[in-house]
Amino acid sequence: MKQNNQHDKIKVAIVGGTGYTGVELIRLLSAHPHAEVVLLTSRSQKGTPVADIFPSLRGVTDLVYSDFDDTANSNSLAELTKCDVVYFATPHGVAMTQAQGLVDAGVKVIDLGADFRLQSLEAFEKWYKQPHVCPDLLKQAVYGMPEVNREALKSARVVGNPGCYPTTAILGLKPIIDAQNTSEQAIVNSHIVIDAKSGVSGAGRQAKLDLNYAETTDNFKAYGVTGHRHLPEIEQGVNELLASSVQHHIRFLPHLVPMIRGMFTTIHLTLTDFGKTQDLQAIYDKAYDDEPFIDVLPHGQLPDTRSVRASNRLRIAVYQDNERGEATSLVVHDNLVKGASGQAVQSMNVMFGFDEPCGLELVPVVP
Repeated sequence: MKQNNQHDKIKVAIVGGTGYTGVELIRLLSAHPHAEVVLLTSRSQKGTPVADIFPSLRGVTDLVYSDFDDTANSNSLAELTKCDVVYFATPHGVAMTQAQGLVDAGVKVIDLGADFRLQSLEAFEKWYKQPHVCPDLLKQAVYGMPEVNREALKSARVVGNPGCYPTTAILGLKPIIDAQNTSEQAIVNSHIVIDAKSGVSGAGRQAKLDLNYAETTDNFKAYGVTGHRHLPEIEQGVNELLASSVQHHIRFLPHLVPMIRGMFTTIHLTLTDFGKTQDLQAIYDKAYDDEPFIDVLPHGQLPDTRSVRASNRLRIAVYQDNERGEATSLVVHDNLVKGASGQAVQSMNVMFGFDEPCGLELVPVVP
């Protein structure tokens, strides 16, 4: 593993720097006191200053896009091995072609795609329509959710950054699952309904008819009704990562809402008789009391997406109705920050021993 003097900045590369998660990484890392982006790649924008593509970065960085060849043993790989950590903000299937060579060279890899999220090869091939090319490395990959996997991240060489929907679902359910595991009694019934809404940026920076302004404005629609690739990731997170003592059946339904950033996930739960005796507000408060980026709202307050915009914060409210035997967990975050690039930087901080909030103490933007 590469060694850095504690006063030196680690060298960072971003592969795929023209998408929303890529530019968000540049924004966040440009203010990070212990990291410096030294390499930024794009096939389509080779030789173009990043500020020409994203004027918001004028005066922030003078980086120029370089080309990237994703074939194994390419010159691109040689350049990437000079860095301490490489982020892949690329389509699914790219990171796994390069990860082994980078790891062998002592470089840490954080993939914002799906190549290292699912431990099941069968599930990966079913949902992403391609075989996994480095299954042995996949077994070593750590799911990049510090609130769940902090200890494992400290020694991780490859990190699969969670999807935006799974982040809200897993963290929205974690206090209840942990409490069930401790008490050895079910607090909620096994059937869970997750009703989630995302802003348009969640689909990425792409020119598609159903994502253009005229199609999305004044419109609200469901998608992935017959199945969504984040479902197996949510199931893996709840049933395996959180080691749930009850195998939960999860119904997940995403929606596209006419806003740019933001995600609102409502989790519907049915309380058991034992669950009705529990104080869910107290359980959530205690579970996240020391977490720097999770804010459990006081009883009676509800979250909204504007309260987390452009920040790495995730806010949760929990509602309990013992008379009806129901509970609801309401979760919001910015899908591009805590739901993607911010969480990736948070994991990097843990991996390199930096203070976890370093570079991420961003106040939400209002209005």
